[in-house]
Amino acid sequence: MTSAVRGAGPGQRHALCLALLFTLAGPALQAQDSQRGDWLRNPAMGNYKAYAEFKMARYAQAREVWETLAGIGNGDALFNLGILAEDGLDEPKNMAKAEALYASAAQAGNFKARYRLGMLYSAGVVLPRDVEKARLYLTMAAEGGDKDALATLAALEQPAGTPSRFRQAEWLGASARHAEAAAVYRELADAGDRQAQTRLAWMHEAGRGVVRDLDEAARRFEIAATAGDAEAQYALAVMLRTGKGHAQDRTQSRLWLQRAAGQHHPAALAALNADDNQDKLPN
Repeated sequence: MTSAVRGAGPGQRHALCLALLFTLAGPALQAQDSQRGDWLRNPAMGNYKAYAEFKMARYAQAREVWETLAGIGNGDALFNLGILAEDGLDEPKNMAKAEALYASAAQAGNFKARYRLGMLYSAGVVLPRDVEKARLYLTMAAEGGDKDALATLAALEQPAGTPSRFRQAEWLGASARHAEAAAVYRELADAGDRQAQTRLAWMHEAGRGVVRDLDEAARRFEIAATAGDAEAQYALAVMLRTGKGHAQDRTQSRLWLQRAAGQHHPAALAALNADDNQDKLPN
């Protein structure tokens, strides 16, 4: 979901940043039955299949698809391979590999990779602190409309200021202190912060700093979606479509997709447009 893979909306979208990979596959062939040739002909189908495998914690199968798509320079695939390497999911943790994959994804236009690198270089824990690189990648993400990147840039330029609790959680996550980050997100979510609610839902989906729990992720996505968070609306649409973490309901899935698209959520707009043109999503 983001994009299955990491906690947070543009920002540490990792866990669910995978949710952003939920797109429509043109051919009638179901994504879960697809093969390498199908993924290369239709990367959207491949990314959908990989996302579904990731949600079921079948990381080797997800990696197979993403490695195939990375070979043709697909930014989403490169980013998510970076997540697998950073988190050590069915492979040894390897930050050098993750950094290289994020950099390739950023060059391919992936805004999630740009934000992630900006956060990592800013925090200076998982990767050596490099303010110039942080500024570069955060600026690239901000130019793409990432509001979280704008906020982090402002904090980078005025380090003496006291960060908000939300920004503190973002820094904790970028410093690999995921359980602490989750605790702050939970505090904010329980106080009605819809963005923090979405971040926490992503963390439950990926099992980052909290117990992996798709039911809890779906519950929190629904709370944030009802409160108007576009990322949560999109993620909830994915769950309702696939029946992963939530009972399958295609009518409700399309409704939430329309709401997210109404807020100009890029992936939702693309998915809705494809849905209108193809009137078919893989199961």
